[in-house]
Amino acid sequence: MSWYTEQWSEDCKFSIGYEKHLHSEKSPFQQIDFYEGKEFGTFFTLDGLMMVNEKDEFIYHDMIVHPAFATNPDIKKVLVIGGGDGGTAREVLRYPGVEKVVLAEIDEKVFRLCQQYLPITAAGVEEDPRMELAFGDGLAYVQNAPDASFDLILVDSTDPISVGEGLFTTAFYKECYRVLNDKGILINQHESPYFSEYAENMKKARTKIKEIFPVARVYQYHMPTYPSGHWLFGFASKSLDPLKDADADVWNSIGLKTKYYNTDLHHGAFALPSYVVEALDNEE
Repeated sequence: MSWYTEQWSEDCKFSIGYEKHLHSEKSPFQQIDFYEGKEFGTFFTLDGLMMVNEKDEFIYHDMIVHPAFATNPDIKKVLVIGGGDGGTAREVLRYPGVEKVVLAEIDEKVFRLCQQYLPITAAGVEEDPRMELAFGDGLAYVQNAPDASFDLILVDSTDPISVGEGLFTTAFYKECYRVLNDKGILINQHESPYFSEYAENMKKARTKIKEIFPVARVYQYHMPTYPSGHWLFGFASKSLDPLKDADADVWNSIGLKTKYYNTDLHHGAFALPSYVVEALDNEE
C-alpha cells in the first residue's frame, strides 16, 4: 500500500492509503491525479489537494445543490461554475423542472478524466439534452452572460488559489448578482472555520457577499476528507431566505432520494456553532 498525504495546516497532515495510482497528468491549468484505494474508492486530487472521492462525494454534492431547490423549487436555469467532476450537475439534472444547465469549467481535462475514472459523478451528464458544456474561464462566462439570465448559480470551485482565485472576488460576486433574476440564488464555496488559513478565506468571502446580496447566510456540512471535516457553503439571494422560504412539503413531493440532505437537516445546517458565528460576525 502507498499513501497519499495532504497538508491540512502547518502542523497537521491527512493521509489515505491507496493501491493504484491510476493517472497522473499536468494540464495547462493544474496537476491532476487519480488514485484507487479500499477506504474511499477512487479519488482525485488537483495540485495535491483532495477534490472528490467515491465514498463521501454525495455529502458535498447534496449540500451544494438541494438547499437552493428546497428554497425555490421552481428553478429552471442553472449555472455551475467549476464542478468539473460532474457531481453538482448530476444532482441538478435530477430535478425534472430544470430546463437548462451550463457547466462553466476551466479545465476540460478534469471532466474528461472523471468520465473515465469517476463515472459515479460524471456519467450521463454530457448526454442529458438540457446540459451545456462551456469549457473556459467561469468569470469570463459570467461577465458575458445577459442580465437576469439564471435562477441559480453554483460556484463549485477549488480553494481561492491558482485557477480558483478569481471566483472569490468582489467583482465576480457582483457579476453573479447581475446575472441572477429577481429570485436568484448564489451558492458559493465558503471554506472551513477550523484551521486559520481557511478561516481567513471564510471571513473574506462572507464580508464580500454581505455587501452585495440582501440575503446572505452560511450553512455547514460534514466532509470527512476536507481539512478538519467541518465545511461551509454560502447562501446568497436577491430575495429568498433559505429558512423563511424553504418549503419542505413541496421539496419532499418531488421524490428525490438523497443520502445526506433532508428538509430537517436543511434548517439545522444554518444553525452554526458559536465560534463560527463569532468569526463571521453573524448577527442573524
